[in-house]
Amino acid sequence: MKTTYNFNAGPCILPKEAIKTGIDALQDFNNSGMSIVEISHRSKDWEAVMNECRALWKELLHIPDNYEVLFLGGGASLQFCMVPMNLLNRKAAYLETGVWAKKAIKEAKAFGEVVTVASSAESTFNHIPKDFNIPADADYFHITTNNTIYGTEIHTDMDSPVPLVADMSSDIMSRPVNVSKYALIYGGAQKNVGPAGVTFVIIRKDILGKVSRHIPSMLNYQIHIEGESMFNTPPVFPIFIMTQTLKWLKKLGGVEAIRKINREKADLLYGEIDRNPLFKGTAAKEDRSVMNVCFVMAPGYESLEAGFMDFAKSRGMVGIKGHRSVGGFRASIYNACPKENVQALVNCMQEFEKTHK
Repeated sequence: MKTTYNFNAGPCILPKEAIKTGIDALQDFNNSGMSIVEISHRSKDWEAVMNECRALWKELLHIPDNYEVLFLGGGASLQFCMVPMNLLNRKAAYLETGVWAKKAIKEAKAFGEVVTVASSAESTFNHIPKDFNIPADADYFHITTNNTIYGTEIHTDMDSPVPLVADMSSDIMSRPVNVSKYALIYGGAQKNVGPAGVTFVIIRKDILGKVSRHIPSMLNYQIHIEGESMFNTPPVFPIFIMTQTLKWLKKLGGVEAIRKINREKADLLYGEIDRNPLFKGTAAKEDRSVMNVCFVMAPGYESLEAGFMDFAKSRGMVGIKGHRSVGGFRASIYNACPKENVQALVNCMQEFEKTHK
């Protein structure tokens, strides 16, 4: 069988043992004689999975007791409107660092005044803005911690004078996070913590109940907290695979251990991009994403882009084509991407260099 190296941006590579456990559970879950996708979500067997998944989130990220962890549907895109619907009373502040931040801003404008405190749009989002002021009268300040399309990342937990809300779809569980600095963290699972179909929300309970508008039940965080993420039938199989993925991460040593591994992978690939005269990184070095490595052909070698893409595919590289809006290349090296995959891509780049320099 041909060896493939998966660098897809999402749905992304998952731990093999999580996939195997999922296959077994699809055939017979917990010796019940039924598939995981057939069991009642009100059964004790399923409640045990939900409780285990929630406990793993709290343990791995050291989530304080005054926070709740929710598992919802709709992806991060639904959170773009759910956040302002629940939190925006008068004014919200946003940091514009990419396409997903722009989409979040667009949705928030339907619920009140939105202030964009800074943007890197004029430079094709190749860096994270540094000098900006957060309005002290804002109901919350929203950031996108990792920008998958442009390969930039906010590497620290910033201070904010107002409740801080973060879309962490593509870097959650890749590094330790001081959850207490955030009022709400959300994201789609399909980058680091599971398959598509489930959305995680980490929310500090005291920020709710402060808007006067009517909130439909399915979009109301408080309703989902009271229903323990089972107000309606939850996305059973994605949550099960998420649980297995988090168990894999815990066995590996947790977020402290995976941060070291992720940094080694990123340093290896960025090191080759900086060394190899055929390639050039696109993000400001201080803001380079550890999760999504974006690069292009260096000036003078632009005509080799299609050739390298074909060459890489022939060597088993999958998913390295850059987002359609920016072109070039993107290697997504999420938690479950082994260092061997990154080394294989580096070898491929070096081999291509020898024949085209």
